[in-house]
Amino acid sequence: MDTLNAPTTLLEATRYFSDADVCLSFMVALRWPGGNVTCPMCGSSNVHFISTRRLWRCNEGDHDRRQFSIKVGTILEDSPLGLDKWLPAIWMITNDKNGVSSYEIARALGITQKSAWFMMHRVRAAMQRGSLDKFSGDVEVDETFIGGRARFMHKGKRAEKIKGTGPMGKAAVMGLLERHGPDKKSRVRLKVVGATRKRILQAEVRAHVERGTNLYTDALKSYDGLSDEYTHGVIDHAEKYVDGKIHTNGLENFWSLLKRAIRGTYVSVEPFHLFRYLDEEAFRFNERGDNDGGRFLKVLRTIVGRRVTYRELIGESPLPA
Repeated sequence: MDTLNAPTTLLEATRYFSDADVCLSFMVALRWPGGNVTCPMCGSSNVHFISTRRLWRCNEGDHDRRQFSIKVGTILEDSPLGLDKWLPAIWMITNDKNGVSSYEIARALGITQKSAWFMMHRVRAAMQRGSLDKFSGDVEVDETFIGGRARFMHKGKRAEKIKGTGPMGKAAVMGLLERHGPDKKSRVRLKVVGATRKRILQAEVRAHVERGTNLYTDALKSYDGLSDEYTHGVIDHAEKYVDGKIHTNGLENFWSLLKRAIRGTYVSVEPFHLFRYLDEEAFRFNERGDNDGGRFLKVLRTIVGRRVTYRELIGESPLPA
């Protein structure tokens, strides 16, 4: 499928990317197939390589930043960390089924936890998969709540976040799962929603699911009224969990994977960043049919044009639209 000579295991990746020149050649072949390097500022191919600095210089006209590296215009831009650290980190984040913590990345690469945290969020940006195609066939819809359990919170934090009972103080996440999609494997889409109100959930269903699709939900009243546009099957979990094809077990299984990663690996996730962790888990689930090397290359092919700055991550500047 891929012509690049990519590693197939973490051990191979660590060895393969230990040489800076090998890393650079690999990234050039990935970003500019055929070796036709172009300036990220003006698009000109009239550039020359400065081997002593591993940079290119654009010879076309007079514009800002005429010298550029392989990182410019990607999630790696302005990072002082070398490709020999970035590429093994991307491999680990992409392929660890239950996620990997920033502390573990920091220990493995010999960098600070803060740098590892920043690095991981940049990789998650490359894992985002926006799509205009709608789900069809058999589609499950369900929602869950992500947040700390009240009994484990400090008294002050509990008073700040928990204002009622049940899901109060937690973030609502909506999921859609298409059974046996185009590649014969189920795939999911996730979104943090403000609440589980009827207008919010049904708007998401209509935006992502074709009319006439077989739709399966639980007995939440917010889904009432969808039978006008869909073949709507409802399973009441107070009575049973499966009635033939009518169930939401696929999404329930996915929720268990997601919460295992959040509770067991990340431990604490701020609601402001939750969508990034959803992108990460959805990517690994949807690409589970591929091998480690294949998933690694899929992430690398989407690093261009997805820069995330530290100020955006900590909320000091707005996220790009």
